[in-house]
Amino acid sequence: MRRGAAEIIFKGEIAKADDPAAKWQEKEAQYKEQFANPYEAAARGYVDEVIRPSQTRSKIIAALDMLRNKVEKLPRKKHGNIPL
Repeated sequence: MRRGAAEIIFKGEIAKADDPAAKWQEKEAQYKEQFANPYEAAARGYVDEVIRPSQTRSKIIAALDMLRNKVEKLPRKKHGNIPL
């Protein structure tokens, strides 16, 4: 996916380069660093938190524990069904 995305985003620069293959590799690395990075996405607010694989289980357990006693409270109905 990175390869195609870098090719689309930097199409003009790759086409104008003397060595398009080398420029394409350079732009693919730039895309990976700039866009395909969870830390960059978290900094921009697209992701709430980046979790390390070793912390995944404890984060899931904590989230499920928080939801254990959740009760959905719906607002009272404003109008009833009247017979027609």
